[in-house]
Amino acid sequence: MGKTAVVLFNLGGPDSLPAVRPFLFSLFNDPAIIGAPLPIRWLLAQFISRRRASAARAIYREMGGASPLLPNTQAQANALEAELNRDNETADGYKTFIAMRYWHPRVTEAVSAVQAYRPDRIVLLPLYPQYSSTTTGSSLRDWHAAAARAGLTVPSAAVCCYPQQDGLIGEMAARLRPHIAAARAKGPVRLLLSAHGLPKQIVARGDPYQWQVEQTAAALVTRLGEADLDWRVCYQSRVGPLEWIGPATDAEIALAGREGRALVVAPVAFVSEHSETLVELDIEYARLARESGALAYERAPTVDAGTAFIGGLADMVRTMGHGEVPLRSGAGGRVCPAVCGQCPMPAHVP
Repeated sequence: MGKTAVVLFNLGGPDSLPAVRPFLFSLFNDPAIIGAPLPIRWLLAQFISRRRASAARAIYREMGGASPLLPNTQAQANALEAELNRDNETADGYKTFIAMRYWHPRVTEAVSAVQAYRPDRIVLLPLYPQYSSTTTGSSLRDWHAAAARAGLTVPSAAVCCYPQQDGLIGEMAARLRPHIAAARAKGPVRLLLSAHGLPKQIVARGDPYQWQVEQTAAALVTRLGEADLDWRVCYQSRVGPLEWIGPATDAEIALAGREGRALVVAPVAFVSEHSETLVELDIEYARLARESGALAYERAPTVDAGTAFIGGLADMVRTMGHGEVPLRSGAGGRVCPAVCGQCPMPAHVP
């Protein structure tokens, strides 16, 4: 079988309060986030990161002064490595690595660690179930550029997306059901399936993210199997003056409160807990729900290192080739319709 390096990609987060502003600068200096030419983008990133640093530090202070994303991602990496090697009795096998896009361990650190491991092949696995040019696309470009600079030529294959992967959907459903039941005891339930937002102009250019989020939501509702379930997809975490895709999660929470609903909110694009779940959903939106008159507010947890989710990731890794097909979806071939022109997979990929 040989040795396989599995690289898990995630956003990253500041590991201390002094790291907040440089983390924000790194985020907004990414051309996938702000598409302006470099000098303008650099100036904008400086301005935005300085302007947002104080509010962002307050958010991370609520979580003890640092983002929990790295330890949560490490737990997922450890669980995946254990699952992949569960029945392996040879010296070969799988080893997981973490590459964060905007903070440590950065992709250059991951490339160096993979080189030291001397694998026979590499599987690139973003922890973003739905593809976007701003997340998975940016991370994979960053990896390939860093690998080329370092002379890492080991055959690699990447998973671009897995919006309806069975383990993902099964884990989401299992973690959501108790919260629906708890809310139903308080009154008529409305389920809000919340994902991180994206500026409309990015989606208008053919980014598949919104379409794939809707596929995840539809698959989850089907798996729940509840007739006449009142549910909606919505989007959180707007930043800046641009028009973002909607409806907005906070607006839907306020509406549900006015309509006398017991609310259940479930993240469908985040696979681990971090600021958008632990602060935005658990604190800010919970307060909004109370103030709006919601009969209850239940928040389902992310999939984290749940058995079904990790099993689903392992299934995808095992089915990846040795670079013969350099990019595959969790379903194998392309899942996006033609209107999603920024889908990275051509229609003919098997």
